[in-house]
Amino acid sequence: MIVGTLTVRILIPDAHSLKDRRRVLKGLKDRIRNGFNVSVSEIDATELWQRVTLGIAMAGDDRRYINGALSDLVNFLRVQPNSQLVDYELEFLL
Repeated sequence: MIVGTLTVRILIPDAHSLKDRRRVLKGLKDRIRNGFNVSVSEIDATELWQRVTLGIAMAGDDRRYINGALSDLVNFLRVQPNSQLVDYELEFLL
């Protein structure tokens, strides 16, 4: 079994309160889960209004498939209207 992990740092520039942040983040996490069949969780900076760090994981037996799916997810995050992808890190656990 191979596990691909993706750590993404996202900026939500229009979030002026935790309520704004939660609204954008909930919708984003739902679209990620439904569109890419991955596990996603907020892992850092939970008290900051405009910054989010998400941990995303996908398991399978084909490293190329996992790499392609997570790369597609990065491209998806780059074009989201309410958030900006700041940085990401992709790793594989064998």
